[in-house]
Amino acid sequence: MSDSQGMSIVVRVVTRWLLGLILIFGLAVALYGHLTPGGGFAGGTIVACGFVLAILAFGGSRGPGAFFTRWASALDAIGALAFLALAILGFTAGAFLQQWAARGDAFTLGSAPSIVLLNLAILLKVGAGLFAGFSAIALFEQTADPDTADSEKGADA
Repeated sequence: MSDSQGMSIVVRVVTRWLLGLILIFGLAVALYGHLTPGGGFAGGTIVACGFVLAILAFGGSRGPGAFFTRWASALDAIGALAFLALAILGFTAGAFLQQWAARGDAFTLGSAPSIVLLNLAILLKVGAGLFAGFSAIALFEQTADPDTADSEKGADA
């Protein structure tokens, strides 16, 4: 690493280019999850990995991952509440999680609109939750006792 925050300039530039593609791919996996393998969980995992890459490349205090770090727990809760609200909205159609929106043509994005919205809520929940877990582990590592870390280094030498 070239400095204490993040990695080299090459890694940062490549991450800037790749992060947008990773996020778009994660969104596409979630949007078309009712037609292809994937869905909200797979898309959320891809999005979380994109932000983990940003944190590793830029460091925790700057870059695109820093914004997501501040909002991860709130987005996690919003995703859960959105899923619950959409599931309860199914009661208007007759049962919990019932299809409530008009269906479009078969094998199109609009063929199951309520499932698409549920997948997006799951994407938000899973993506923010996994990233919050990564952030908690990284924070735990940073706040470890420095005396313990120094004694482990001395024992290995």
